[in-house]
Amino acid sequence: MMSLPWTTGQTVTKGGLVAWATGKLIPAIAGYAGDRIVGVIPYAITSASDVYTTQGNVLVEVPVDKNTVWECDVDTTEALVATDMGDYMDLSSESGYTNGHVDSGESTEDIFYCVGFVSATKGLFILNIGPGCNTGTDV
Repeated sequence: MMSLPWTTGQTVTKGGLVAWATGKLIPAIAGYAGDRIVGVIPYAITSASDVYTTQGNVLVEVPVDKNTVWECDVDTTEALVATDMGDYMDLSSESGYTNGHVDSGESTEDIFYCVGFVSATKGLFILNIGPGCNTGTDV
């Protein structure tokens, strides 16, 4: 876990990905490059949280092992299927989904690498994030 600065006025769900923006963290959203995404926040930040209104640091799970497997939710617009294993996928940009959901139908930023099928809405993934991540031209 690393203690890193949080941008005030931002909320994030438990298990969501967070990214750098102007020297502080914000919730990662679809379209963010993998090298800007830092890790997974292990708790929710709501409008009632201290760091929502007052500048402070948050704890972030930063994967240092490239093969750490994370169980992630998949948005229901594109159901995950067993044949998706071995494919790269993006953060969901669908309305109503959080910054921790996988879009199995998109692979522009290649944030998630599918290594396991749990159900149509849940899978096992290796995160392709941080310095040294594979970019779309590398994979």
